[in-house]
Amino acid sequence: MVPSINYEYRRPGKPTTHFQEWLVLDRPDVKVLLLEEYAGPDVRVDRVPILASGAPVIWYVFPERWHDIGRFHLADGTLTGWYTNLCLPVQIGPDRWVGNDLFLDLWQPAEGEPRWLDEDELDQAVRSRLIDPATRRRIQNERTMIDLQVKQDAWPPPIARDIDLAQARVLKEAQ
Repeated sequence: MVPSINYEYRRPGKPTTHFQEWLVLDRPDVKVLLLEEYAGPDVRVDRVPILASGAPVIWYVFPERWHDIGRFHLADGTLTGWYTNLCLPVQIGPDRWVGNDLFLDLWQPAEGEPRWLDEDELDQAVRSRLIDPATRRRIQNERTMIDLQVKQDAWPPPIARDIDLAQARVLKEAQ
């Protein structure tokens, strides 16, 4: 049976959001979660929907890393791209996980150029002391590492390209 995970998503200064997701792959280096139906408002970049209400999402969680990656879709399952979320390393428990967002995100559309999002929100969080200077430096280091991999066409990592929606559903059913 596929484990159900209560994923708590925290963003400094905002209410905690809860997602009930399926753990479809559990390896030491990566955990793959499937959310069959995103229940929040549509997520947009430049007024273009990148994640629709009712859409499936695949999350790739990398233990001890300062990022996770979402494979975003529209409600009909059409891939829109990859959303890299800079965050504290996810706290992984047996059935409850906690992700602490650090504001800065990389959007990589399925077609088009990647771009960083929410830099202004990160700057405001630093000014408001929601993010301390040491964490700000760690965020910048993570961004630099990701930028280097983007330039080498090595981002997102292969697992986020290889395990698509169909494969995630097969993994869910196989357990």
